[in-house]
Amino acid sequence: MNLYQKILESENFFLIAGPCVIEDSAILYKIAETLKKITEERNIPYIFKASYLKANRTSESSYSGPGLDEGLKILEKIKREFELPILTDIHQTEEAELVAEVADILQIPAFLARQTFLIKSAAKTGKIVNLKKAQFMAPEDMKGAVDKVVSEENTQVMITERGTSFGYHNLVVDFRGFPVMKQFGYPVVYDVTHSLQKPSIKNVSGGTPEYVPMMAKAAMATGLIDGIFIETHPNPEKGLSDAKSMINLDLMGQLLDELIAIKEVVR
Repeated sequence: MNLYQKILESENFFLIAGPCVIEDSAILYKIAETLKKITEERNIPYIFKASYLKANRTSESSYSGPGLDEGLKILEKIKREFELPILTDIHQTEEAELVAEVADILQIPAFLARQTFLIKSAAKTGKIVNLKKAQFMAPEDMKGAVDKVVSEENTQVMITERGTSFGYHNLVVDFRGFPVMKQFGYPVVYDVTHSLQKPSIKNVSGGTPEYVPMMAKAAMATGLIDGIFIETHPNPEKGLSDAKSMINLDLMGQLLDELIAIKEVVR
C-alpha cells in the first residue's frame, strides 16, 4: 500500500507535523522520534514536515533554513533512520525533481497557490501534492489548483486550509470551507498552527498557540477533515521560525488522544 492509499484508508486522521524549518539535527531527531512513537501507539499515519528553505520570511534577517542541498540531506537521513515519509515545500519549478528524490509529498506554499507552472512541476514528479489554500483565496477557488495537478495525470492531491486574511495582521478560519473543498474528492487537511498566526507584526509573525487544542478539536468535530497539520518543537520560544505559533512537543500526545475521541464520536 502506497502512502496516499494509506492516508485514504486510515481509520483515524493522519498527522503532518514537525518544526517550521530545519534546525539543529538533534532537535529534528527528537521531534521525529517522539512523534513516530506516539502516532504508532495511536494508529495514526504520520508524515514528518520541515522546510529546507523558507522563502516568505517577514524580515530579510530572519533565519530561512539550510538551503536545498543541505536540507535534503538532513531530510533524507530522517526518512531513512526513522522510516518516515517526508513533506517539504517547494518554491521554484526547478526544485521539484530534486526534492521528489527525497520527499514523499511536495507542498505548494499558500502564497504560491496560484502559480500554475510550480503546481504542474510538482504534479509531474508523480509524488503527492499538498496544496495550501492561499490566505487570499476562497475555498471554491482551490478547484483550479487541484485541476492543475490532475491535468498532469496525477490524482494524488491534498488540500490544506490555513486561514484567511481578516484585515491586517490576523487570520480567521471559516469552517464552511471544509465541505466546499471536500466536494472536490480529495483529502482535506487543517493546518491549525498557521491558521493561528498573527502575520507580519513589527517584522515578525506572532501567533496564538494557546488556541491550537480548541481549534483542532472544533475542526475535527465537523467530520470533514482527513488530516491535521501542526508545527511543533521541544522548545517553541527558541524555534528559529514560527516560534510564536508552534506548540510544545510535550502537548502532542494528549492532543492526539482528544482528537481521536472526537473522531470516534463523529465517525
